[in-house]
Amino acid sequence: MRKINLEGAKNVHFIGIGGISMSGLSEVLKRDGYNITGSDDVETNITRHLQSIGIDVKIPNAAANITPDMDLAVYTAAVRENNPEYQAAAQTGIPLMDRAKLLGLILMGYKFPICIAGTHGKTTTTSMMAEIATHAGLDPTISVGGHMKLDGKNYRVGESPYFVMEACEYNNSYHHWHPHVAVILNIDADHLDFFGDMGGVIDSFKKFAQNIRPEGTLVIQADTPGFKEVTEGLPCNIITFGMENARYYPANITYDSLGRPEFDIMDGGNFMGRVLLPLPGQYNMLNALACFAAAASLGISPESAVKSLCGLQGIQRRFQLKGSYNGADIIDDYAHHPTEIKACLHAAKQTGRRILCLFQPHTYTRTRNHFEDFANSFQDASLAMFLPIYAAREPFDPTISSLMLAENIEAKGKNTIHFNDFAEARDFLAKNLQPNDLLITMGAGDVFKVGESLLST
Repeated sequence: MRKINLEGAKNVHFIGIGGISMSGLSEVLKRDGYNITGSDDVETNITRHLQSIGIDVKIPNAAANITPDMDLAVYTAAVRENNPEYQAAAQTGIPLMDRAKLLGLILMGYKFPICIAGTHGKTTTTSMMAEIATHAGLDPTISVGGHMKLDGKNYRVGESPYFVMEACEYNNSYHHWHPHVAVILNIDADHLDFFGDMGGVIDSFKKFAQNIRPEGTLVIQADTPGFKEVTEGLPCNIITFGMENARYYPANITYDSLGRPEFDIMDGGNFMGRVLLPLPGQYNMLNALACFAAAASLGISPESAVKSLCGLQGIQRRFQLKGSYNGADIIDDYAHHPTEIKACLHAAKQTGRRILCLFQPHTYTRTRNHFEDFANSFQDASLAMFLPIYAAREPFDPTISSLMLAENIEAKGKNTIHFNDFAEARDFLAKNLQPNDLLITMGAGDVFKVGESLLST
């Protein structure tokens, strides 16, 4: 008997099945007995894997891939109405459903959905929670917005009623979901091209929290902006974490030579265990506390949760050591918002080394909306270096640039360099990196290629 009910559909087609989330969901449905097909523009390791487990994947995306026997066509926010498969499905009368709504229906088939939300840190924290649940023997299904070092995948298909997943606030995608446990790591001004202002961001998280099942639990950082608005009137259990004035908090904190914290987890005045976290910084310590609280609400023992936290493998592109060049360590990090940049560089500063940060701004909108905030984000870098803006989903905007950003930061007293392209950055670093330096390639785009290019020589 199926546990997932897709409103009578049996034959499901995924437009863009090679995406990091769509691929995992297609495999979840296949495991549950659905007939799955899909398409994508290019063949990748992901599409080849899906084909190897019996999913018919067509390359490239084309109207001919849509057939009358399909009951449902699923698409992502990246698919526009002029997409040939979208148009063919609409013309054929095949129901269309966006990924977020599909995921909401899938989660209704699970007794214990665990959704990790927050402006920053949700991918890393979802992988933390996934490792805790896996090591505790819960056999969870997992969906995360990055590749876990645990097995190199962004998803796992389990056989239990537990589903651990990342819950993204952009486009209010998570409003379709009704978690048993929801984690809100933090609330900050981001995606203002969609939300408009901080009030819009808070309202979005409030609606997400209101979707928590009444018998469930909200785990939330105690001092996050919007705490009162989000938690007011909720029927579910509320558990707080934070550096202080929270139920779960750290004590006796020390940092090692790589900026990794060691700390006691306290529940009120009760010692729950000591963690040497394999990930750096205060922000990851807070992420770990959130996971410990969520694990406790699920009945996972403190001993099991602490052991998992001490042995975390984490996620790729989160303070990931890529290798060494001329005696300098090269770290890659996904940070692209001022708050994330500041947290990452603060963690790096704990090492006492010279820090060179090569930053690739992500989207014109974010660069403009946080132009002044960026100026205060690079204070812990010895040298802040900038690449052209990674446009992502946006068209070229001549009114904003990374050169403007670099000049603004330099005017406030920070040493900066602007590069026109990757080759220019690589040549400079090859000549100027010194033994014991820490180079951080930073951003949500493809800046990591600069570090990889150095390491390949």
